[in-house]
Amino acid sequence: MTTTTPGAAEVELAIGGMTCASCAARIEKKLNRMDGVEATVNYATEKAKVTYREDVTVAELIATVEATGYTAQRPEPPHASGSGTPGTATGETGRAENDELRPLRQRLTAAVALAVPVIAMAMVPALQFDYWQWLSLTLAAPVVTYAAWPFHKAAWTNARHGAATMDTLISVGTSAAFLWSLWALFFGTAGMPGMTHPFEFTIARTDGAGNIYLEAAAGVTAFILAGRYFEARSKRKAGAALKALLELGAKDVTVLRGGREELIPVAELKVGDRFLVRPGEKIATDGTVLEGSSAVDASMLTGESVPVEVGAGDGVTGATLNAGGRLVVEATRVGADTQLARMARLVEDAQNGKAAAQRLADRISAVFVPVVIALALGTLGFWLGNGAGLSSAFTAAVAVLIIACPCALGLATPTALMVGTGRGAQLGILIKGPEVLEVTRKVDTIVLDKTGTVTTGRMTLLAVHTAAGSTEDDVLRLAGALEHSSEHPIAQAVASGAAARIGTLPTPEDFANLAGLGVQGVVEGHAVLVGREQLLTEWAITLPVELQRAKAAAEAAGRTAISVAWDGEARAVLEVADAFKETSPEAIARLRALGLTPILLTGDHRAVAESVADQVGIAPEHVIAEVMPQDKVDVVKRLQSEGRSVAMVGDGVNDAAALAQADLGLAMGTGTDAAIEAGDLTLVRGDLRVAADAIRLSRKTLGTIRSNLFWAFAYNVAALPLAAAGLLNPMIAGAAMAFSSVFVVGNSLRLRGFQPTDR
Repeated sequence: MTTTTPGAAEVELAIGGMTCASCAARIEKKLNRMDGVEATVNYATEKAKVTYREDVTVAELIATVEATGYTAQRPEPPHASGSGTPGTATGETGRAENDELRPLRQRLTAAVALAVPVIAMAMVPALQFDYWQWLSLTLAAPVVTYAAWPFHKAAWTNARHGAATMDTLISVGTSAAFLWSLWALFFGTAGMPGMTHPFEFTIARTDGAGNIYLEAAAGVTAFILAGRYFEARSKRKAGAALKALLELGAKDVTVLRGGREELIPVAELKVGDRFLVRPGEKIATDGTVLEGSSAVDASMLTGESVPVEVGAGDGVTGATLNAGGRLVVEATRVGADTQLARMARLVEDAQNGKAAAQRLADRISAVFVPVVIALALGTLGFWLGNGAGLSSAFTAAVAVLIIACPCALGLATPTALMVGTGRGAQLGILIKGPEVLEVTRKVDTIVLDKTGTVTTGRMTLLAVHTAAGSTEDDVLRLAGALEHSSEHPIAQAVASGAAARIGTLPTPEDFANLAGLGVQGVVEGHAVLVGREQLLTEWAITLPVELQRAKAAAEAAGRTAISVAWDGEARAVLEVADAFKETSPEAIARLRALGLTPILLTGDHRAVAESVADQVGIAPEHVIAEVMPQDKVDVVKRLQSEGRSVAMVGDGVNDAAALAQADLGLAMGTGTDAAIEAGDLTLVRGDLRVAADAIRLSRKTLGTIRSNLFWAFAYNVAALPLAAAGLLNPMIAGAAMAFSSVFVVGNSLRLRGFQPTDR
């Protein structure tokens, strides 16, 4: 439970006993009638997310749900290995799911085994021996009673509370078919020896006394149970990404206490503990490296295939794999604070939420059931009034009840949402809530923070301009060796760039750091100066014309120019800047292909911003530079006031407010916690291309929801008149109804095949 606003709190409840979307709508309606309570209930995840005032207790919320005819309790905390909660083995998880599905599977098995011969005898006249109808009754009775018991129980519970749900339709339809058959067998002519029952897709109008509908009652029950079972299995598959996240972490950890190594469960790890990570082991929790260096494989969390080199002082993330040397790490986050736990929480929050389309579907489902029952009664009355006979009228009414079950309607949004957000989590895209999907369709402008988003966020050596008689290798070797002894970011950029190009750098024989000017020292017997041009001037050294031009061009482009001299002569000018990420130009092109206008927003000088924009493909008129952090929100507001729907991508604390203000906030997962919390979408990798993938996935998920809703509505609209017209056998209606639910789930599961553009 977390406080959301002053005087308000939030809780998530696990709901039991729901069998359809109408059940969820009833519970939601009851909870929202309580003073100071706002609730959303999700049928697919079987959870209620409730915001309530402090004068309301969780016990009162649970009591309200129970008074509605369902169960409620606080859900068990996620068993995320490495998140401070004891891990659940994959085998145990599988067994728990099997146990949950076992009763439904047993009823389905019994229904299919008994219903198949009943259907076969009803459809194949050659199998209709003397007294076959009594064997049908013997086989169908357990199906309509035992196998269909969950439907009858739910219908009775709802009736006691003055409600009707889809289970009411199923229970009334199958019971009516079974009871009519009993009447025909015991009091009509259907029980006579030699009675035959020709197979017909349409309903023949007879007096009804010689007709039985046991195949309809048994077949409908079997079809609907099959649909429910596969829906339940599909819901487990749709949540597989979340389970995979929770299973990523280590189970045990070796801590260093009192100079000894001690193996403990990850759940017992505390902030400040020092623990050992050997090569090939998973890092137990988020922390900072104290000793050792290694390459860490974070692909399971970020999707990034290249291992990251880490050493003393570097941060590491729990559940990533130590691919190299031995590390000693100090735990900085444990339990629910770890990145893995936060990712899992974001995914589950998104799956528990509801999009506007789903809220509409729930409202329709809540009124759909009583309307359908009224339509069935109207159908019965119409056919009776037109002399069709009780049998034909009754059969048409039963078909209406069965065909109308809007299970597909209730599953249309949650299944697509669960699969879409789960697939996003696998690709390093975390969707905070379903309302985000609605926004992605309308976004037409994307504002990009420069530093850390479009660029790397760190200084990089970009170019070396040498004077006549000097070589790049000499310049990099001598300047790099001297800069390696300085801790200044620009000096480190030069040293790193030099080491990357020529390898091992020599050790200076003498070194001095001159504040505000640069460094000087002796390397390989040469007196070397590296820094501002003013440092060279103090030693009476001037830059030749070609180096002056190079320096002026670099500064005009917003880069830092560093002068290098040794033995009394100017030898080179180095260009250092925050380089754009190699993937940024491609990312900008992809965003344009999605119909978005990219705008570069930065606090840097305009020359710097325009240089970066030119390199990544953003037009100069779409560059907004020299903006103070607190003014970024105003920029977003101004764009919105122009009628634009604005997405914002950022990674820093100073981007948090703008991310929150934007219609769609995309936070780089490599950035600060403040930015991540403020964003609607979190991109775990620091790759801007993922922003385009995130928008594509969101739009595709929304498209799947819309197509699901369309087919669910179209199915009911098209099928109800056919059933009311007496053109559908109740058994065929039941099969079609079950198929529509499976179709919706299958359509949603197609999102599991979503691939990033670069794959």
